[in-house]
Amino acid sequence: MSRKSLFGISLSIDREWAWCPERTGGEIHEITARLGNPDPAEPSTPPSPYYSSASLAPNGRPNVVVLRTPRRGFRFCYADGAEFTIDATGSEIHAWWPSSLTLDDALVYLHGPILGFALRLRGVTCLHASAVVVGDHVVAVVGGAGMGKSTTAAVFARQGYAVQTDDILALSDRGSSFWVQPGLPRVLLWPESAEALWGDPAALPRIVPTWPKLFLDLNQPGYRFSSEPLPLGAIYVLGERQDPGSRTVIERIGGTRALMQLVENSYANHLLDAAMRAVEFQTLGRLVPQTPIRLVRAPDSRAAILGVCEAVLADFHSLALHRPS
Repeated sequence: MSRKSLFGISLSIDREWAWCPERTGGEIHEITARLGNPDPAEPSTPPSPYYSSASLAPNGRPNVVVLRTPRRGFRFCYADGAEFTIDATGSEIHAWWPSSLTLDDALVYLHGPILGFALRLRGVTCLHASAVVVGDHVVAVVGGAGMGKSTTAAVFARQGYAVQTDDILALSDRGSSFWVQPGLPRVLLWPESAEALWGDPAALPRIVPTWPKLFLDLNQPGYRFSSEPLPLGAIYVLGERQDPGSRTVIERIGGTRALMQLVENSYANHLLDAAMRAVEFQTLGRLVPQTPIRLVRAPDSRAAILGVCEAVLADFHSLALHRPS
């Protein structure tokens, strides 16, 4: 078993995962993943339905169906045949897949929805966000799928800022402050974003040959990845887009309004039961009074993304002027 590190997890995995950082020793969660074999401990009793996605794959099946196993764990069944089980404590993961898929296909699921949900089972509140390091704090950009959070992170990366995480932001509650755990040294982008930033929709390599999504490798020269936990400085929520010719507007939000924005943009929130939802509300309820939260109303244009980043930087620097030393 090799030992890897991501999202504050010390992951013991029985397959090679070259682009996941080696264990650093500072992780706070222990998870074991065994890939390529079903869970031998699963009893023969049929699992019960828990969740089925409304979106369908080309083969007509739901993109993912989640079942509750007899041992109170979870089984994720993807339309392409990949399956994962997670035990009730979020400590053990098993995966298997058909011959039409590869290990890299399985790793895409593992480092996204599977580990993201395992963290939620362990009581870790995660946001659907990307984050970069500005000074000695993390600036988080929160938003739903397709809102531009990864594109924003890529723009910051091209300007020399270190990326802390992409897509999943795992919060570490330290009582008087919240810290952000490092993710993986990659930013995942759609071809449209690559075309907007590099002028070519094929400027970056694909994650896997069977999926059009691309990745920006932060280990290559000219880019930086932050591999240590850092304090959260501010959260910028990407709100409803404005007319393409408008300017970016950033406004302060707080209280219930800010809390609901974060709840709506928490990771895997469609899979939370009552107990996990209660933990999330408690955590985010403490975070909101401690952390500047801004709503960003940006033009509906990928060409305007540089201006969005400039506006976020200017606003964050103004916050830093008033932050206690």
